[in-house]
Amino acid sequence: MKLTFLQKRKKGLKQAALLFLALGISTVSLAFDRSITGVVTASEDNTPMVGVSVTIKGTTNGTITDIDGKYSLNSPDNGTLVFSFIGYTTKEVAIGNQTLINVSLDSDSEALDEIVVVGYGARRKSDITGAVSSVKSEELTAFPVLDAAQALQGRAAGVVVQSNNGGEPGAPINIKIRGNTSISANSSPLIVVDGFVGGTMPQPNDIQSLEVLKDASATAIYGSRGSNGVVLVTTKKGRNGKLTVELNSTYSIQDVANRLDLLNADEFASYQNQIRANNDISTPYPQGTADTDWQDQIYKSGSTQNHQVSFSGGSDKMNFYASGNYFNQDGIVVNSGFERATFLTNIDAQATKKLKLGVNLFGSRGTKDGVTTQSDGSVTVGGDDVISLAMRFAPDKPVQDSNGNFTTNDAIGDEVDNPFAVATARVDETTINNFRSNVYANYDILDNLTFKTTLGLSSQNLTRGVYQPSTLKITASGVGGRARITDAQRATILSENYLTYTNEIGKGDLTLLAGYSYQKNTTKAFSSAGTGFLSDAFSYYALGTATGILQPSSSLSVVEIQSQFGRVNYDFDDRYLLTATVRRDGASNFAANRKYAIFPSAAIGWRISNEGFFNPDSKISNLKLRASYGVTGNPSISPYQSLARVASLYASRNGQTVFAITPDQPANPDLKWESSYQANVGLDMGLINNRINLSLDYYNIDTKDLILGNNGIPEYFGFSNDEILTNLGEINNRGFEISLNSRNIVEGDFTWSTDFNLSKNKNKVVSLINDADLFGNAAPSYFSHDRSYVLRVGEEVGLFWGYQYAGVYQGGDLPAGTQTLTGGVAGDPLFTDTDGNGEITEADRTIIGNPNANFTYGFTNNFSYKNFDLNVFFQGSQGGDIFNMTNVQLNNGDANTTRDYFNNAWSSSNTDTDQPRVGNNSNREISSRFVEDGSYLRLKNVALGYNLPTRITDKLKVGGVRLSFSAQNLLTFTKYSGLDPEVNYFGADGDNNTSSNTIQGFDFGNYPTVKSFSFNLNVKI
Repeated sequence: MKLTFLQKRKKGLKQAALLFLALGISTVSLAFDRSITGVVTASEDNTPMVGVSVTIKGTTNGTITDIDGKYSLNSPDNGTLVFSFIGYTTKEVAIGNQTLINVSLDSDSEALDEIVVVGYGARRKSDITGAVSSVKSEELTAFPVLDAAQALQGRAAGVVVQSNNGGEPGAPINIKIRGNTSISANSSPLIVVDGFVGGTMPQPNDIQSLEVLKDASATAIYGSRGSNGVVLVTTKKGRNGKLTVELNSTYSIQDVANRLDLLNADEFASYQNQIRANNDISTPYPQGTADTDWQDQIYKSGSTQNHQVSFSGGSDKMNFYASGNYFNQDGIVVNSGFERATFLTNIDAQATKKLKLGVNLFGSRGTKDGVTTQSDGSVTVGGDDVISLAMRFAPDKPVQDSNGNFTTNDAIGDEVDNPFAVATARVDETTINNFRSNVYANYDILDNLTFKTTLGLSSQNLTRGVYQPSTLKITASGVGGRARITDAQRATILSENYLTYTNEIGKGDLTLLAGYSYQKNTTKAFSSAGTGFLSDAFSYYALGTATGILQPSSSLSVVEIQSQFGRVNYDFDDRYLLTATVRRDGASNFAANRKYAIFPSAAIGWRISNEGFFNPDSKISNLKLRASYGVTGNPSISPYQSLARVASLYASRNGQTVFAITPDQPANPDLKWESSYQANVGLDMGLINNRINLSLDYYNIDTKDLILGNNGIPEYFGFSNDEILTNLGEINNRGFEISLNSRNIVEGDFTWSTDFNLSKNKNKVVSLINDADLFGNAAPSYFSHDRSYVLRVGEEVGLFWGYQYAGVYQGGDLPAGTQTLTGGVAGDPLFTDTDGNGEITEADRTIIGNPNANFTYGFTNNFSYKNFDLNVFFQGSQGGDIFNMTNVQLNNGDANTTRDYFNNAWSSSNTDTDQPRVGNNSNREISSRFVEDGSYLRLKNVALGYNLPTRITDKLKVGGVRLSFSAQNLLTFTKYSGLDPEVNYFGADGDNNTSSNTIQGFDFGNYPTVKSFSFNLNVKI
């Protein structure tokens, strides 16, 4: 880890200044006789060292070196100066009668081995036997984000991060570690914040360290919840010394990253007239008088502001860290935005010599103004979502007619509300309040035996109100307005208690851990809706005045998990490493016979570079081999799925509506958790005195006892639920990961370092219920097919399912093995006649694409010169198809279309093309015609920073000032013709993380990705 700390010393010096200012080294008033000055340099290259602690031994008087390695302080004649810096040996120098003392510090290879947080403890990185990725705090704050999870994208090998809806303000973040390990259960990792399991991710500026645990050796300590990986977040703590105040302020200007090239009004009229001519309609298209660019109507410039103030300090007995944050994003789609206020407080107190107490408090309140996206085409949202409506809607229509009413698309296709009306008139407000408190007590029973107990409480209250006014003709005018209010409350209580024993045994170090955990989650939800309002003025706040009350709903669910866990770490002679973990979990959401399960794991490591036979003069400065195997579980399903249940319904009896019940599902006394059997082999290598560090990992994950919906129960059994959960099926994920960081140049005031990671994951369906294909749909409800992807044994998850496109029919004899749809003529699309029966039917549908990427990667270059630093971050994905459902809609003829299709469509004078004629007979078919390569390389962030020199900050009487300018999503290199290759449409089957297990690579109506330019100010006092 020599590289890591040298980077912090040289790179713009932001990180070193933050670290040592946080130490709060203070000055006390003593009798000092003289002023001592000097320069501190590194012995390996004689470069100045910033942030070195210089103190007078036996006192609290001290200072730190500036950007040029210089220091100055007053000292008595008989004093001794102590020079210390993380990663270097501490040096003491007697002052005597000297006034100039220059010092050169030597690297300390042991101190360079950074500490990495693991479950229920911490380890030296060199002693880690599992697959763990650490993300530096400065990487999390490289550019402004709402959630620290967003900043993980491209930073850690094997971790894929994506917003659930593009650049939508307040959209949740989807994280996948080493692929999808489930089909019906959640595949998101477990988030642990300051020991609180299932915590809310804090603001990036509040995070001290973030570790991603990936293999079973690292995650098995969390047992039933570790199958999808674990993200461990440690927030900042106070340090002994004077009060430190820090201000971070960022303002961003944002715009849509890309737009579609659509037809204007005249081109659109010509397009519609060609469609009519091709379909033997003599009546010309009735062109309107307007020329409206609907993308201009819904898109606008947006902005983001993020302001944070933090306070930290303390003494030998107590320290604290507190921060307050305000975030506000004005979205690039009209009427969309998100606002949130957050606070965080950490207090740690040394109550007695043996007892340490602490409390962590977190709270936030967020308000989201939403516009409808990710629509399934239902009438309650105007016929489609705002983004898709802007693509579909006729450009010759004005926003409002001569009477001031919103226009509708009534000349072509289905009549729908216009996108500006849906975006501005429809109200969709969500308020989320989060609170978390976690208190702990740590008691040293003996010198090598400690006991820690924690008690955590958290709550989340969500209220969402939606109102569609009567001014929306298609959505709500027929019912006099439509309102719905949903309220959900989630409360969690967590108690964890564990003993830690450490001891030296001969040449080895032994650590034993044993503990007990209990967690209870209670969720309450209520929803009510109504129609028919006298006025739209009161939005969704006047449900009591509705003339039509829709069926309300309410629910209560409780999930309890209790666990016992233990871990053994044994390091022999700093060469041979052993980790063994076992956890027994019991979860209430499984069947009575299967509530408990045991999840073991073991890992070994060999530090080859510490062996006697290893050549000390070798260019290889560090070499470690590690291997692990273990079992983890996934309990992420809704409760009560194993119980016999009934469903409510309304029936008629003697002409009266009565409440009734019907059997919903039978009991399954053996429903249990999915289990992932994980193997990992890794190699860590340091070259040229750790100037280059390389980590390689290969893994194999077999997830068995998949929780799947069994739709094979005969209907005559009378159960209304046709997806009764059972444990049948298996999927496999295997792949490799590469992480590389290097210190390329360290010459005088100039440094250049690089971080690179690449990961490849290959998944395969091993078995399903009766090994039969499972189909699902990701298309809006008005598309012609309800099957758009398939799960098939032997294939990857979520493959596209449809017709194989074979080009354009030129007339005359059909090419061998092809057919058109019924009634096809010249210019219509050809499809492969898979079953050879002479016609295109459902039986001809086959696998037409694979959304799973071949590999993903990210690389960062950091440059620094004196007070300047530059960060350039690229992120990308290679392979992985995209199904462009947007083009399916735009090529159908009952909407606007792209200029590319309009200019290249087949006609009698343009036969050399693969684009069918306009107004063809395809009827929104799901076919390979719309499957495209989704590879991309994105310039994710460019940031230029400047640290004011100390001569200026001293005059300002501040500890440091940093100014920076950055640009996000500036360039994207891709062949994909759609808005953005980072697609995430979940379609008619849902819009959550569980759906993302199988619905991948579909593009339709997503909130666009944003391009941002940001300005940041950081001040330390």
